[in-house]
Amino acid sequence: MDQQQTHHPGQSEAARIKCFRCGRAAHSEGTPLTWTYSMENGERRYFCDNCSRANIRAIEGRLDSASW
Repeated sequence: MDQQQTHHPGQSEAARIKCFRCGRAAHSEGTPLTWTYSMENGERRYFCDNCSRANIRAIEGRLDSASW
């Protein structure tokens, strides 16, 4: 029986995820649970826990990240 490798699209995508604000890279295991994301102009933007904490009021106020 041939063994085929299973393709996991989420793994390669997670390896490329970086904080939109500071550029910190996500772990290879996936996006950490402490990170947040927002949809801005149809694009998903991820923010690390440090940037999220520093800008929590702007995030909760649903301000675009460009105005932080």
